[in-house]
Amino acid sequence: MGSIARYIFRTTLTAFLVVLISLTAVIWVTQALRDIDLLTNQGQSVFVFVGITGLIIPLLILVIAPIALFIATAYTLNKLSADSEIIVMNAAGMSPWSLFRTFISVTMVVSILIVAIATYFAPKGLRMLRDWLTEVNANVVSNIMQPGRFVTVVNGVTMHIRTRDTNGQMNGVFVDDRRDPAERVTILADIGNLLENQHGTYLVLHSGTVQRHESTQRDPTIIVFDRYALDLSRFSRGPISVNYSIRERYLWQLIFPDPNDPGLVERTGEFRAEFLDRLIAPFYPLAFVVIAFAYLGIPRTTRQSRAMSLLGAIGAMTTLRLIGFVSTVFGVNYPPLLFVQYVGVAATIGGGLIVIHRGIIIEPPAFIVNGITTFTERLSRRFAPA
Repeated sequence: MGSIARYIFRTTLTAFLVVLISLTAVIWVTQALRDIDLLTNQGQSVFVFVGITGLIIPLLILVIAPIALFIATAYTLNKLSADSEIIVMNAAGMSPWSLFRTFISVTMVVSILIVAIATYFAPKGLRMLRDWLTEVNANVVSNIMQPGRFVTVVNGVTMHIRTRDTNGQMNGVFVDDRRDPAERVTILADIGNLLENQHGTYLVLHSGTVQRHESTQRDPTIIVFDRYALDLSRFSRGPISVNYSIRERYLWQLIFPDPNDPGLVERTGEFRAEFLDRLIAPFYPLAFVVIAFAYLGIPRTTRQSRAMSLLGAIGAMTTLRLIGFVSTVFGVNYPPLLFVQYVGVAATIGGGLIVIHRGIIIEPPAFIVNGITTFTERLSRRFAPA
């Protein structure tokens, strides 16, 4: 790898990482905020919250990485053009095809990353998230007991807590059990903590009273306790089996699905669509780099505007990705549509490589450029200060 190739590789890879981390962080925050209520109700720490919600990051990277590479490639090419480096390289005998090959190394790195994520890391993260959510949903008290609310756990059992500390400790615990028509049990405690072990889940109460009021008696029986353990297993929803969705399955499970899987026959189309979508995912980085270079990598003079070419590249990239999404969604019920994205990616790569090899400058028709210029000038005159 020569000095020019190292320079382009370093610039493009750095820009790619910056864009990837920025976009992933923004989208991750919007996704994580959906689960913040569930986590805070359990008194989890910030580190646990970040760790749990961070399990969706591999899936986000799988979608964002090709787009981040496109942005990084466009940035690098614009930088080379603004500094007249592309023109100097061309004048020194470096063809657009030779310059394009310097971007292949970064493309290969991103494609390998996507292969690893699509094959293992994205399904693994979703599986861990599903397991955790399943465990949470199986724990009645952790899931539905919220400070300041009277919640009916099961028919005849009502619970309430006044506050919950950051360490999960509950204050002002109230439990009212009316399941037995012959006896009503009311428990009041100053402090409550959840205890989980191999025997089950218990609510350990401190400094409180147990009031038992039999229907045949006028006055209740009150027992004062320092420590009292309430078995919550009788309030639980029972064992919950985890049924992983198709997106949560590893790639080899899509290639060789379990023939005993009850959902295989009913969801054959979904299995096929997910498998083909993951199979083509590593080719999107190459297609996007080809698009960016075909529009922006050909040498031009400083008088030739690159703005329209950049808009054209963005439009082509967006169109190709939308074709992929639509093909996967509608291909579940209409299998031939699944191969539309393959045709689109192959046509983009093939056509783009021809444009790059021949050094063709892609520009929109003159009437489109003139129309946009006229429209922009009118807007400028209308909103210009008097």
